[in-house]
Amino acid sequence: MNAEASGSIARVALCQRPRLDLAKLADPAHAAKLTLRQLAQRVESLDAEISDLDRELKTLADATTPTLVFKAGIGTGRAAQVLSSDGENIARLHSDAAFASLCGAAPIPVASGRTHRMRLHRGGDRQANRALHMIAVVRLRYDPNTIAYVERRLAEGLSKKDTSGAA
Repeated sequence: MNAEASGSIARVALCQRPRLDLAKLADPAHAAKLTLRQLAQRVESLDAEISDLDRELKTLADATTPTLVFKAGIGTGRAAQVLSSDGENIARLHSDAAFASLCGAAPIPVASGRTHRMRLHRGGDRQANRALHMIAVVRLRYDPNTIAYVERRLAEGLSKKDTSGAA
C-alpha cells in the first residue's frame, strides 16, 4: 500500500471518529459530523467495490493474455485498457503498425520541401494511447532491455524523441 492510500484510509477513519448526538442535528457542528460519517462510509463502500472490480478485471485479463501482465510496466489496468481497445475483432490488428494506428501512436510522414520528418498521429483511442505511454515510461525507467535499446539508439545518433517512438 502506498503512502497516499494509507493517508486516505487515515482520513476516512478520522471522519468516522467524531461523536454525534442525533438529537442535536439542528446544530451545524453535529450536522457536519453526521455528513462526514456518511461520506466516510460511502468512501469505504466505494473502495470495497473498486477492490472487487479490480480482482474481477485481473481474472479476466489473466485469462485473456496470461503473459501480458508479467511484462515490465504492464499492470492489470493497463493490460485491460489495451485489450478493451482491441475489441472483439482482434483480427483487424494484423501488425504492430495497425496496433500503433489504433492507439494513435503511428508516425505520419510530414514533408516540406527537402525536410522529411515524422509526427505522431493524434487520432485513435486516447485511453489506449495513455496506457501505451505509461507502459513506455515505466519500461524506460525500470526495464533493462528497454534501457539498453534506448542507449544503443542514442549511440547511433538518434535523438531521445526518435528513440522513444520505437521502444
